[in-house]
Amino acid sequence: MRRLPVYLLLDTSGSMSGEPIEAVKNGVQVLISTLRSDPYALETAYLSVITFDSSARQLVPLTELSMFQMPGIQASGATAFGEALSLLANKISIEVTKTTAEEKGDWKPIVFLMTDGGPTDNWQQGLADFKKQKVGMVVACAAGQGADTNILKQVSEIVVQLDTADSATIKAFFKWVSASISTTSTKVETGGKEISGLNELPPPPPEVNIVV
Repeated sequence: MRRLPVYLLLDTSGSMSGEPIEAVKNGVQVLISTLRSDPYALETAYLSVITFDSSARQLVPLTELSMFQMPGIQASGATAFGEALSLLANKISIEVTKTTAEEKGDWKPIVFLMTDGGPTDNWQQGLADFKKQKVGMVVACAAGQGADTNILKQVSEIVVQLDTADSATIKAFFKWVSASISTTSTKVETGGKEISGLNELPPPPPEVNIVV
């Protein structure tokens, strides 16, 4: 079976503490329960959670939705964005089955990345590692005004910005992520086609602004 790998890369630095991090936790829970009620997503989508603060770690390896357990997420420390991109690249190279002459591997991974600040480490090195991996679509989300959209633009063509990192806005973002994963899993399951850009995703809610 060809899996649709989905990686969530979440900023858990100190500036996310309080309302934003609680909203992220709720958002991931809503995402899981929404996708579990979608037969296509349940069949195809596999989810991993990587968080980054003063260092990056994979809290949940690539896991099928029915087996997914919500990890404990705390907010503290700096923003090791580069380390997170390197770790993501490493996990994609290990966890995602490559297509060979003999068999079709997994679909290209889709990545949803969310940060509320600027990197505090060597993000260029992480970006170089990440660019070596074949991924399908990357959505980079700047939560609030403190995130550097210019850096995010180098990671992905699809950059969205939330006006504020409050619970209602973050919830709206995760709902859109759920809908985007559902759309993607339906396309690969029914048409055998991967999604290539923002125009094929559901339109974002008013709280989620596309950065051009």
